[in-house]
Amino acid sequence: MVVPPTPAHKVDVYQDSGVAEEKLGVKQTDANQERNELLASLGDPDEGLSEEERKKLDRTLMWKVDLWLIPWLSLLYLLSFLDRTNIGNARLAGMEADLNMEGTDYNLSLTIFFISYALAEPLTNTLLKRLTPRIFFTGIIFAWGLIMTLMGLVTNFSGLLAARWFLGIAEAGLFPGVNYYLSCWYKAGEIGVRSALFFSAAALAGSFGGLLAAAIALMDGIGGKPGWAWIFIIEGIATVFVGLFCWWMVFDWPETARFLTPDERIRVQRRLIEDRQGRTAEDFDKRHIWEALKDWKTYLYMVIYMGCLTPLYAFSLFLPTIIRGMGYAGTRAQLLTVPPYACAAVATVAVGFLADRTRWRGYCNIATVSIGIIGFLMLIATPNVDVQYAGTFLGAVGIYPTISNTISWVANNTEGSLKRAVVIGMVVGWGNLNGVVSSNIYITNQRPRYWTGHGVVLAYQASSSSVEASPCTCCCALRTGDEAVEEKWIKGDKRPDFFYTL
Repeated sequence: MVVPPTPAHKVDVYQDSGVAEEKLGVKQTDANQERNELLASLGDPDEGLSEEERKKLDRTLMWKVDLWLIPWLSLLYLLSFLDRTNIGNARLAGMEADLNMEGTDYNLSLTIFFISYALAEPLTNTLLKRLTPRIFFTGIIFAWGLIMTLMGLVTNFSGLLAARWFLGIAEAGLFPGVNYYLSCWYKAGEIGVRSALFFSAAALAGSFGGLLAAAIALMDGIGGKPGWAWIFIIEGIATVFVGLFCWWMVFDWPETARFLTPDERIRVQRRLIEDRQGRTAEDFDKRHIWEALKDWKTYLYMVIYMGCLTPLYAFSLFLPTIIRGMGYAGTRAQLLTVPPYACAAVATVAVGFLADRTRWRGYCNIATVSIGIIGFLMLIATPNVDVQYAGTFLGAVGIYPTISNTISWVANNTEGSLKRAVVIGMVVGWGNLNGVVSSNIYITNQRPRYWTGHGVVLAYQASSSSVEASPCTCCCALRTGDEAVEEKWIKGDKRPDFFYTL
């Protein structure tokens, strides 16, 4: 008999404690019955093995899945984040002067990316389910790599704007797509650290981007192209090259994965059913879309994620500008952007691991955001460049871990494959739409304190932390009653036998 998740890790709210105990027993019995029916339909390839032997097979299986999925997906996201933020490094290398950009032109080139990115994002996960991950990821990566390469050939500001618009559309599907994709492979208590490893590539992109830009900028004048153009061209060609291999490196769902044996495919599906994560690719029912749209938790997570992602883009797009405002320039300024990102990468993985172990994702977010608030207070409170530079470390550590942790939180508390895909798309899409705000808050004549930029970031972080601390995010009132099997399947995480993660 499969044991359901322990209530200590979950939240279930009822008005009367006696009723609560009785209904909890009904919920567990109902959940076990349905779970066992699904398991029986798959069969058990490990029947007759001891518990220790099963655990050993499970560890071997998940290590195999990790090696095939996580490094490659992390590489894709590293390239994605590198390609969307390298415009900050190009700015340091003289892009504005060469393209006759003035005033807020740079901010507009950032804004237009987020408009197309956010508009396309909510639709991408539904498209991923229709096309399959293999086709979807291969197509978008090849497309944005080509666009990035062509961006290095632009000769005026209008050309830059057009390239950034199409780059936003092409990149829109990767982040929500991968997070949804991971939720179809891992248990609720495992996805956090994997998502953190995947997202740590964004921080590594910041470190790697600074080093790479410093080296590529030395190509200034080669082929008649300035150094900033070579930053776009070299990094775009690298993305196209990686995209060519996606067809062989990306796999569809666990039940069809080519790198798994038939028994291993069954084991992955069984462990997901035991964890109550539901089915993966086959449940394309439009009623799940409606459930996602009318669920109040969807909009609560949108507000929380908005408070995480706006500071992220403000930091990643303007860190070179902030460093320049401290009085540094050229290669030294590029290199000084590296250490804060390295610390952010370590913190992202550490928080992901802790949140998986404790299942306290909301509490981890609150603690992490508090560190970020301290960092931005240091940036805004003094013109002392040493204090400001120290603040960039705390700012990075307080921003990056919250992104993957929040998406893992959403995935944990949304049952039903299609509903989870739609909710993640809505949450991420709304967060990225607020990248329009990030693009316009750092005003050049306010350096080195950047009152508006740092102040807006602080406001977003404070609002996110406040919502996370509210009882609504920690206590999810569930509907009760008897429903038919199909009705329970459609309700997903609203059904009475679903347990929530804090």
